[in-house]
Amino acid sequence: MAEVVIVDSGEAAGRLVADHIAELVHLNPEMVLGVATGSSPLSVYRELARRRSQGVDFGRSQGVDFGRAWAFALDEYVGLPEGHPQSYRAVIDREVTVPLGFDPARVNVPDGGDEGIESTGERYEEALVARGGVDLQLLGIGTTGHIGFNEPGSSFGSLTRVKTLTTQTRADNARFFDSPDEVPIHCVTQGLGTILRARHLVLLAFGEAKAKAVAAAVEGAMTASLPGSAIQLHEHVTVVIDEAAASRLEHADYYRWAQDHKPAWQGI
Repeated sequence: MAEVVIVDSGEAAGRLVADHIAELVHLNPEMVLGVATGSSPLSVYRELARRRSQGVDFGRSQGVDFGRAWAFALDEYVGLPEGHPQSYRAVIDREVTVPLGFDPARVNVPDGGDEGIESTGERYEEALVARGGVDLQLLGIGTTGHIGFNEPGSSFGSLTRVKTLTTQTRADNARFFDSPDEVPIHCVTQGLGTILRARHLVLLAFGEAKAKAVAAAVEGAMTASLPGSAIQLHEHVTVVIDEAAASRLEHADYYRWAQDHKPAWQGI
């Protein structure tokens, strides 16, 4: 079972997860961080950026330095023109690379360009393996239960590949585009099998709209119909959610009890 941490707000989640990531960077300056887009991880990025810019003391030293760290994004749209502001390359640049001080040459995003699209998944898998895999993978979860862009029906053993987005996912993401028709139909996404290779998964979710998907992923049956349930196969998963996202959890009281009595040295 995943460790479930219920917090008061997205900001509290950001502080908690940023503490852990900052400690990992201090222990291994060349750590590999798996980065996700969407609203769920924003509080983590903003807290890390604040610490970098203000030199906030969180234990070992002042500030946090990602200059030697590596980052791998979960996914990318297929077919958006280079430089499109809603490409995930552009989003990662805005939210991660620049504010956190990553070397752009060490930030990897799947290639969603039309040229070579047939082998883009294989190339990304090779890059992940060559770097030694992801140390900590940040995840959100969609209302369809998808993680990355692994829509319902995705194999638990799937690797990075091109997928077709559901109409629901396209509708959910339409708010980032001028028109719903502009949302791409296809994407390149790390597979569930790829995600499960990361050494630590941290899934963040906030708000009532995510409560059903969170409950199914954490406490429901493992099924390809709910891709997020694949996290139950991983040995080290931390699910950080607010009260609204926790509202459908059957064992929420236990999760709170366990968190209140967890030895401090265990971290997340």
